[in-house]
Amino acid sequence: MAKRKRIAVVGAGLGGLSAAIRLAINGYTVDLYEQGKSPGGKANQINENGFRFDTGPSLLTMPFVIKDLFENAGEIIEDYFEIIPLKNLCKYHYPDGTIINAYSDTEKFAEEISSKTKDTAQSVKKYLKYSEKIYELTADLFLFGDFSEPKNFISTKALNTLLQINKIDPFRTMHNANKSFFKDEKTIQLFDRYATYNGSDPFKAPATLNIIQHVEYNLGGYILNGGVYSLVNALYRLAQKKGVNFFFESKISRILHNDFSVNGITINRNGILEKKNYDTIISNADVNYSYKHLLDDNRSDSAVRYSKLEPSSSALVFYWGVKGKYDDLEIHNILFSSDYKKEFNDLFVKKVCPDDPTVYIYISSKYNSNDAPADHENWFVMINAPYVKNQNWEYEIEKSRKSIISKINSFLKVDIENKIVTEQVLTPEIIEKSTSSYRGSLYGISSNCKRAAL
Repeated sequence: MAKRKRIAVVGAGLGGLSAAIRLAINGYTVDLYEQGKSPGGKANQINENGFRFDTGPSLLTMPFVIKDLFENAGEIIEDYFEIIPLKNLCKYHYPDGTIINAYSDTEKFAEEISSKTKDTAQSVKKYLKYSEKIYELTADLFLFGDFSEPKNFISTKALNTLLQINKIDPFRTMHNANKSFFKDEKTIQLFDRYATYNGSDPFKAPATLNIIQHVEYNLGGYILNGGVYSLVNALYRLAQKKGVNFFFESKISRILHNDFSVNGITINRNGILEKKNYDTIISNADVNYSYKHLLDDNRSDSAVRYSKLEPSSSALVFYWGVKGKYDDLEIHNILFSSDYKKEFNDLFVKKVCPDDPTVYIYISSKYNSNDAPADHENWFVMINAPYVKNQNWEYEIEKSRKSIISKINSFLKVDIENKIVTEQVLTPEIIEKSTSSYRGSLYGISSNCKRAAL
């Protein structure tokens, strides 16, 4: 009988957990190593003074991908957690007082745009059809296929995509494409925002990224009963059930290799180094971190190429326990800046937190009442932040906190600072240290060049 191959997975984030499960159900012996005390990576949670916060992701899209994972494992997803479709994906607040509700019902959303802006319902429907076409032409190649496999690019579908390359819109920026569909700056800004879903600048990123709008509007946005961390818990339980071995507080210091063949890892547990042999290593860590620190590789073509690419943006997050209930806010909310182009110039050129940031507020207690004490709400308050590059973060935090509070007070007509009863802060430096993300970038490499779509 053939010996089962032993595989080590580095990092117990959502990607690492999913990879470990798929490997385990295919007969491999899988050990998963995580430097933190619990699974989740960026998708973790905070519990403090009766408040619970998701630390990172706050919206689920494409739930069929998760469902497929559970079905392949012979499990029923409903036995693990509940997925709830959102009726209002996000509530957008503009500086002039305009409010646009991004309803999940696309007909209703199109009418909302029509009633609040200079744009028509038909323009929204046409735009979402355009976004859907990008998805149809690229999903099998880039979302569900292995981009590194040459055979995937000599298929009939790949040829069809190549023959219709203009329809995936790789030669315009997101902003320029959005301007071609809409007249009103409010509508353009709303759809430009989706560049931030992978930490990019809509004024530089290719319009191919407008695929994201199809995923959220046409395929739908969802929340989870128990918050996003319930997905992490479900994957952790499933992985354990399928025989994955977990090692927490175990930081991988090296992936051992020789002549382009990996053969093991060095684990650092509380300063004690231990070597283990494996047939295969899968790193769910940041690609630059993996090359520089795990492989000790600064010279190979791939290592050099990735090191030259611009990191994605990071985030500055305030986790606020807030006294009171705020009916003017939805589960997901955006308070837009008055000059979007300047905001991204601050982020990627000046590499500072924006003077006038767009503020995102996620309040899971609006659907999970256990996430906050009675008559309180849990506010996840985030702005886009630059990746780490010699900033004075003490100054950036103080400046940004004042800007955020001023904006919330202005938009919502409240004195929010006097309502904050508990606070924690997540900075790009903390993200870099706790998740080994290169320069604290949230999404690895940005898509701030035309080549990102090709």
